[in-house]
Amino acid sequence: MRNLSLLFAAPLAACTSIQPAPAVPTGDACSTAALGRYVGQPVTSELAGRMLRETGKTALRWVRPGMMVTMDFREDRLTVYLDASNKVERASCT
Repeated sequence: MRNLSLLFAAPLAACTSIQPAPAVPTGDACSTAALGRYVGQPVTSELAGRMLRETGKTALRWVRPGMMVTMDFREDRLTVYLDASNKVERASCT
């Protein structure tokens, strides 16, 4: 009887996969509301550095008017929308 149960269990074991545990949310320092203080400021490398340090993000994407962007979500990215004069219009934590 024991051998018979192994016979049925073996094919089932071959079909299973181990899924990684879902990521535990960490405290994200990025707050779109807090980034509002940068609205109207001209784009500089210093500004980019401050925004990245403040949010804890490691990638920054500048979006100029009319520029096409992907809608993919990246936890590590800060997206900064610019106006026609290269000043911050708004920022997003994705």
